[in-house]
Amino acid sequence: MSTDIPLSELRPRLIEAMLPDVPFDGWTAACRDAAADSAGIDKDIAAMALPDAAAMTDAYTLRADARMTEAMVAAGVGTMKIRDRIRLALRTRLEQAGPDREAVRRALSVMTQPSNAGLAARTLWRTADAMWRAAGDTATDFNHYSKRVILGGVYSASLLYWLDDESEDHAATWDFIDRRIDNVMQFEKAKVQAKEALSWLPDPARFLGRLRYPVS
Repeated sequence: MSTDIPLSELRPRLIEAMLPDVPFDGWTAACRDAAADSAGIDKDIAAMALPDAAAMTDAYTLRADARMTEAMVAAGVGTMKIRDRIRLALRTRLEQAGPDREAVRRALSVMTQPSNAGLAARTLWRTADAMWRAAGDTATDFNHYSKRVILGGVYSASLLYWLDDESEDHAATWDFIDRRIDNVMQFEKAKVQAKEALSWLPDPARFLGRLRYPVS
């Protein structure tokens, strides 16, 4: 295979080739090298693209985010209510991971290592951000961050529930997601009501500004 292919394109190819063996070999160099052989990729280049387990799980979650986004675009979410868009994003992400549930479990074992705490936080934020963007979110104020923090919590809880869910067609997981989204919607409604109730109060920033720069 040509060495001119960017590493950003090689990584998802390697991940796809690795997935059948990850349940048995883990996110390891041996698994990566075997995948490189099967995909016709030079092993040294493969090692450069995915040097360790952290890089492999990072690339796996990035690939999963991209696949989820593609599916959301194809579904045409523009006419859906926001709760239905988020529900679809969560369900799509987990349904797509269905054939690779053991690989997901292995990825979580990598990310829960203390040395990979930063990786876990970064990938969770990135997934929540991808979900909101796929849902059409364009917020740039404080809500941009609060939405992603809240959805990241919903997703991580749903992921852990899904990993142990043995119900038919994961029906219990979809019910779990619905309950979590209901909680979030209730919180958002309460936040809006509180903001409206306090709207008569003076803006503290403007008040302090007047003290410093009195109107002549």
